[in-house]
Amino acid sequence: MHKNGNNHPWHMVLLSLLLSKHQLRANVSFAALPNDLREMLQRRLGDLERQLLSKVAELENEKSQLHNETSTHRQKTEAALNALLERVAELERGTSAFKAPDAFKVSLPLRTNYLYGKIKKTLPELYAFTVCLWLKSSASPGIGTPFSYAVPGQANEVAQLPLFISDGKWHHVCVTWTTRDGMWEAFQDGEKLGTGDNLAPWHPIKPGGVLILGQEQDTVGGRFDATQAFVGEMSQFSIWDRVLKPEDIMNIANCSANMPGNIIPWVDNNVDVFGGAAKWPVETCEERLLDL
Repeated sequence: MHKNGNNHPWHMVLLSLLLSKHQLRANVSFAALPNDLREMLQRRLGDLERQLLSKVAELENEKSQLHNETSTHRQKTEAALNALLERVAELERGTSAFKAPDAFKVSLPLRTNYLYGKIKKTLPELYAFTVCLWLKSSASPGIGTPFSYAVPGQANEVAQLPLFISDGKWHHVCVTWTTRDGMWEAFQDGEKLGTGDNLAPWHPIKPGGVLILGQEQDTVGGRFDATQAFVGEMSQFSIWDRVLKPEDIMNIANCSANMPGNIIPWVDNNVDVFGGAAKWPVETCEERLLDL
């Protein structure tokens, strides 16, 4: 259909024929014509008018259908564009691109001082904690530092944990700690493998520090040492503000319980990666369990 105010060709034809009809009626004296000719002319004019009106109705219907098709097409196009814009907005917000917000792992494939992950959320003051995560590494002679926490004015405390996980398989690891005598426990795949005391006794964890995945911090948030870097993959890094019961740790390790950390849960939009570290879809808990 033509727009921009121009008359359609059929409008011109209709106008011309209708004018001709009325001029004919005006210029010819029907009374002077024989009855049979007058009746024939009236029938012809009536037929012509009906045909023209039918054509007008047909063209108006086609115009309406075309408008409806255009409107439907426009609505579909707008819906598709809106879906794309929403997806772009999700990616810009860092909303999970995975099947679930926690269904990802961080890959740190090289022993360097520049591959690492960073937890956006920081810690409150803690008088006890439990840290759990899944690790996979085949690094030798050691896997390095899976995570570190540093705050200004507080030295890093390190415990040598009796863990054996550099076999290229997934392992579930938990460490608990309390200010009371600095007691700590280490669990691997749900089993307690070690315990000790005097780890920063009676000194709570200060708030507002930096949590780094895959590197040991010699200064807050930086000065990494490649020899201490973690090499491998990790997932489900979570922190609680209490010492979890051994049965809770076992249930998490054997996939019979899903307990996100109440202080730091493992969610996509809370983890940034740098220096070539990457986030990938992770195997399900059951698949990781079969890897043991």
